[in-house]
Amino acid sequence: MIGFLWALLLWLMPLSWIGLGSVTDFALAQPIPAMTPSPEVAPAISNPSPPEFSNEFLASTAADSELSRSGLPGITGWEATIASPSPPDVRSPEQALQRLFSSDPIQASWFVPNFLQQIPLAQIQGVLTKIATRLGDLQSVRATETGYAIRFAKGTVPAQIRLTADGQIMGLFFEPPLIPIPVEEAIAILETSPYTTGVLVTKDGNDIAAINPDMPVAVASAFKLAVLVALKQQIDNGTLSWDTVVELRPEWKSLRSGILQDWPDGSQVTIDTLATLMMFISDNTAADALIQIIGRDSIAALAQRNRPFLTTKEVFTLKDTANTALLKRYQEGNALARQQVLVELGDRPVPDENRLANAPINLEAEWWFTPRELCRLIETVADLPAMQINPGVANRNAWKQIAFKGGSEPGVFNLTTWLQNQQGQTYCVAASWNSTQQPLNEDGLTEVYQGLIIGLEAE
Repeated sequence: MIGFLWALLLWLMPLSWIGLGSVTDFALAQPIPAMTPSPEVAPAISNPSPPEFSNEFLASTAADSELSRSGLPGITGWEATIASPSPPDVRSPEQALQRLFSSDPIQASWFVPNFLQQIPLAQIQGVLTKIATRLGDLQSVRATETGYAIRFAKGTVPAQIRLTADGQIMGLFFEPPLIPIPVEEAIAILETSPYTTGVLVTKDGNDIAAINPDMPVAVASAFKLAVLVALKQQIDNGTLSWDTVVELRPEWKSLRSGILQDWPDGSQVTIDTLATLMMFISDNTAADALIQIIGRDSIAALAQRNRPFLTTKEVFTLKDTANTALLKRYQEGNALARQQVLVELGDRPVPDENRLANAPINLEAEWWFTPRELCRLIETVADLPAMQINPGVANRNAWKQIAFKGGSEPGVFNLTTWLQNQQGQTYCVAASWNSTQQPLNEDGLTEVYQGLIIGLEAE
């Protein structure tokens, strides 16, 4: 029998933030295929111990080498040749996972030989011991839609396992643990952050916790919520329809994230497709197309401080070190002068990604929204199909409905989630962080944010 060997990993691979669209923007909780885990998954969590969260934690989360996002060795597309083993004493995946965490030591006979040739038994034992030490006693193992949930006293580890017909393990994958953090504790942790921070947590429209909820903060790709709201308004009043077809124009094309920048000019797409790509994979070209179709002023009306409302291409171009003089004119100019700068930008090519990646952090060309505004925006469009695809860091199985949009670029990080539980209660958790002085520890911030959402599940 031959099958693909999955990688045995504790935490997922490192994140790669690209421009205005990022890993956080899309595909954050998809099933793991029987191959190398995609980086387009939930931000990794490397220290699941909420009581120790602190300023120091936010600065050094990734330092835990054994349980870091680099994890144990990953094996890509490798075929395991199954020997003829002695029949083991388990037959189901649930039994196999329960035995891993209830037996000490684990036995080599539980794995196909080729698995252990790639990942030594002692290394597997070390990972299992670390999980059990941090999360406490094993409580249960149950099947889920995407794999299995291993519940411990202090948290739950989503897992995937693949067995041979004889019950030996030929594939094993552990996702980051799901550990609840009470709202008050999460807020206390985030208040110690060295970054400019804005957070709002609401329940049924009422504030239950906040840090600077009415302070404008740069939000990167989360601005696309405003584009979608303005689009919905024009569809509701009959100006546009979801099935309106437009031709893709070369001047709309921006940098990644997304796919439309690589499509031929003149490709026909519907408004619905543009909206879906903008929210699902944070397609920057889709966003720029919609800004031009809807009109800047209609979007800026939702937050007057963002006037003129910039496209992603314009932000990229203004931040390009080759355009320092234009950025200075934009920063210092009045509304008319800024419009003139944008006219001049239209004649300039999309900047080189490598040069842009090495540019100094600059928040002068950005989109600014308060956490309260983001909650209002996401609530307005939460029921749209385009918002039903990407759940962010929330667990689909725990909520009746989830809507999410995030954003990340150098110096800017945002996570905004709207949730509805089975009882019909609704929550919004909008959090933004800015820093021009030091890199943002996005993984550490995501861990606290995700823990807060998990804590809301139990309310």
